[in-house]
Amino acid sequence: MAELQKWKLLQSKTVINHRWCKVRRDEIELPNGKVIDDFFVHVKPDIAFVLAITPNQEVIFVRQYRHAINDFFIEIPAGGFNAENENPLSAALRELEEETGYSSQDVKKIATLYNAPSKDTNQLHLFLAQNAVKVSEQNLDITEEIEVLLIPIDEIVSKIESGEISVVSSVAALLLGLNFLKTL
Repeated sequence: MAELQKWKLLQSKTVINHRWCKVRRDEIELPNGKVIDDFFVHVKPDIAFVLAITPNQEVIFVRQYRHAINDFFIEIPAGGFNAENENPLSAALRELEEETGYSSQDVKKIATLYNAPSKDTNQLHLFLAQNAVKVSEQNLDITEEIEVLLIPIDEIVSKIESGEISVVSSVAALLLGLNFLKTL
């Protein structure tokens, strides 16, 4: 079997450059010599995710409206950040406090993941924040209206299985985080 080879980038042009959406059109040459002149790439900021757990063993969730699907979803706190200006841990703690009013001094990195590496450029940074306590009120931006939910940790898997928690990034973070907790 032949060794896998990377694709060769022949040229790249930004076709959408908006603060909320950046798209690149790449011309690439495949290892077999075929040229693809319209391979679109979404240039996205990294995202920090926080699996935050209170001293009472409740997971802190946010419930919010997601316009693309026109529905409400239960997710763990998360948000995008510019990796050139902020590190993943700072972003995770900032997002946790802004979205929920909670903070933690006991934070560990669990994983760095990719959501859709076939078309997206960003990384997803997952942190576990234990002993999270309420320290402030929410500090939401104009697009956010967030309900904070505290769900006992032993109910999480059943809520995933029932579809009540269904956002893939939160599901992956929760399953990895719950497994990580078993090793502590």
